[in-house]
Amino acid sequence: MACVLGAAVGAGAGDDEPSPAEAAIPAECSGSSPAAVRRMAGQRLIVRSDGTPDKRLVQRARDGEIAGVIVFPSLGDDETDITDGLKRLQRAAAAGRQRPLIVATDQEGGEVKRFALAPPQRSPFQLGDIGDTGDSRLEGAATASFLSRVGINTDLAPVLDVDAVPGSVMHYRAFGSDPKRVSALGLAFADGLAKEGVLATAKHFPGIGRSTLNTDLSPSEIDASRAELMRDLLPFRDAVTEGIPLVMVGLATYPALKVREPAALEPRVVDGLLRERLGFEGAVITDDLEAGAVSTSYSAQEATVAAAKAGDDLLLFAQDSAPEALEALARGITTARIDIAAARESCIRVVGLREGLKG
Repeated sequence: MACVLGAAVGAGAGDDEPSPAEAAIPAECSGSSPAAVRRMAGQRLIVRSDGTPDKRLVQRARDGEIAGVIVFPSLGDDETDITDGLKRLQRAAAAGRQRPLIVATDQEGGEVKRFALAPPQRSPFQLGDIGDTGDSRLEGAATASFLSRVGINTDLAPVLDVDAVPGSVMHYRAFGSDPKRVSALGLAFADGLAKEGVLATAKHFPGIGRSTLNTDLSPSEIDASRAELMRDLLPFRDAVTEGIPLVMVGLATYPALKVREPAALEPRVVDGLLRERLGFEGAVITDDLEAGAVSTSYSAQEATVAAAKAGDDLLLFAQDSAPEALEALARGITTARIDIAAARESCIRVVGLREGLKG
């Protein structure tokens, strides 16, 4: 599987002279002045863009205040207009000496397709019923070919959740109820994406297939044993082994894992289970930090700080452009609520990811 990882040194509008120890650190991630911290914070944010970006979002791309966007086309948006809008964003980033933006969307197939008429033509549920990895790989490749043409370089797919209980909210979005089948078909889809130059994202770690509630709308506590939850981890373990570049952490809670806050806000899930136990070295992205599972207890600013402290690299805001998140993140680093060394490591991972993208 194609994978884009690691730090890459590049130009960026810097205000600090790096010390010898910082010489190999990307400019966006070096320094500790207020301007440097703000620049570092900007590398962490993925915000919403509806079809075509407004002037403020274009300016934020130029100024390095976002790492990228998640695209939600409006009903009736013309594909050419969307492409032109995304080109405007990428040109603005380049004009500001920023690296190519992450441009993402949810193109899973079936219930979740932001571009309704585009590939994949078969849903994960249908692909799971067929059980042919070749079909899944072809659907991934066709999806990536379309997304690339539009200007989207990252698919927030495949879903690696296991449809493990009756009434699972993921029933029609999952590749099936057998972890091995989910792994094989999901990673074949990811391979198809990668072969056509689009980043794949394994979601929703550590698995929400046992939830009967949609975390987009409300909190969800998954009542399962540790052994059951470990069984559901198999597709994610395999994705890490295969070099998946991105993992999205979900928003359910897991009492059996002593996780009582949304998973993306829990260090024991992100830094502990995903990084230390599974050995994931790529970039971690949160599920939507404005979703009901979070917003019932956290403001956007509180969720921003909690996610950064948990170890997430990219913080996703799928409802709006979240301008307050940048300030909260920079302030958290400045006041040491967020460890600056950890923030720098996250910044380096994101810069490495962006370095390989097409602008």
